Amino acid sequence: MTRDTAVQELLAGALDGSGVVLEEVSITPAGRRRVVRVVVDRELDTTGDVTETVDSLSLDEIAETTRTVSEALDDSDVLGEQPYTLEVTSPGVSRPLTAPRHFQRNVGRLVTLAVRDGAPVTGRITRAGADDLTLAIPAVKKTPGRDETFPYAVLDRAEVQVEFSRKDDQTPAPAGPADDADASDHKES
Repeated sequence: MTRDTAVQELLAGALDGSGVVLEEVSITPAGRRRVVRVVVDRELDTTGDVTETVDSLSLDEIAETTRTVSEALDDSDVLGEQPYTLEVTSPGVSRPLTAPRHFQRNVGRLVTLAVRDGAPVTGRITRAGADDLTLAIPAVKKTPGRDETFPYAVLDRAEVQVEFSRKDDQTPAPAGPADDADASDHKES
């Protein structure tokens, strides 16, 4: 068993039952030290369809996971005596979507799919199941908007698109003192 495999098995076991799953572990040399980078995400029930947005891990959950991972590594000799720096993070939007659980975690997000033997398609994930996903594809020029289902087996690549503001997000800003930029800086005596 390789060191990387041993570390993955150790950490997967340490996180079992915590509501957090291990996505990836990488160990890279950095001078006299090593950097152990651990990518984790929220555990999902992937047996059915996901149609609601899944919350990302909070900073508190990442901190608790970091403590768990650190304790597991410190209590084990899997890394040997050489010092290491531990980095625990959640997957970023730049990570390609490669497994059904990745699509399920991104329900509600805008994605671009590279479909085998077809043109790229951009739309919002409205449903993600074990074998396929449904995209809401917006109207373009003379083509009306539509929902389309894609089996994962026909996808060559899928990426989340970064959105700074959504067109359908029309939540008005709260009225009151927050509208005055200086209101929070002043106190009544």
